[in-house]
Amino acid sequence: MALILNIETATTNCSVSVSKNGKTLFLKEDNNSNYSHAESLHVFIDTVLKESNTTLDALDAIAVSKGPGSYTGLRIGVSAAKGLCFALNKPLISTSTLEALAYQVKPESGCIVPMLDARRMEVYSAIFDENHHLVRETQAQILDEHSFEDYLQQLKVYFVGNGVEKAKEIITHTNAVFIDGKLPSANEMSMLAYNKYKISDFEDVAYFEPYYLKDFIALKPKS
Repeated sequence: MALILNIETATTNCSVSVSKNGKTLFLKEDNNSNYSHAESLHVFIDTVLKESNTTLDALDAIAVSKGPGSYTGLRIGVSAAKGLCFALNKPLISTSTLEALAYQVKPESGCIVPMLDARRMEVYSAIFDENHHLVRETQAQILDEHSFEDYLQQLKVYFVGNGVEKAKEIITHTNAVFIDGKLPSANEMSMLAYNKYKISDFEDVAYFEPYYLKDFIALKPKS
């Protein structure tokens, strides 16, 4: 049996779950556009543990969404996960943010493109087939009318994530299917984390860093 605490903070959705053998026991999340992760995360952790009748000591591992995504969000989630792992002497598991997002779509055929907003017309995206096998690695790309053209000419392409809004403006192919209102969630992390737990695919707690994909750039606040 494996009890795992799953933490997802890569976007505005602060999401936490407790899972048993890959099945979510309890999920707590809130898509707050103001990024309230610092205030909400540990409250959500306490909530899911109580609601699932689980204690920190009873956990077998702690999983965190590794990115790509919001720099600040990822730092908060990874810092919390590493702190718990160190204090409790539990293994750390990292899961792909885009892979978990892709699992929210279950088409009979075609491919899935999870995409997260990366400012202006840029997105972080990957491509998975209908069985959620990785077809193209994660990239930071600037969208234009030719984006994903090779795939769109052959099959249905399901776009999901908060990058969908900007994609809808310029990708007009009839094979494009846009799924609104979806963000990465700790619910889909449950299975991914369990699969890694079974093969002892753990991170080094001391040296693990989020997968930012791009360097952080600090901007001056507007006056």
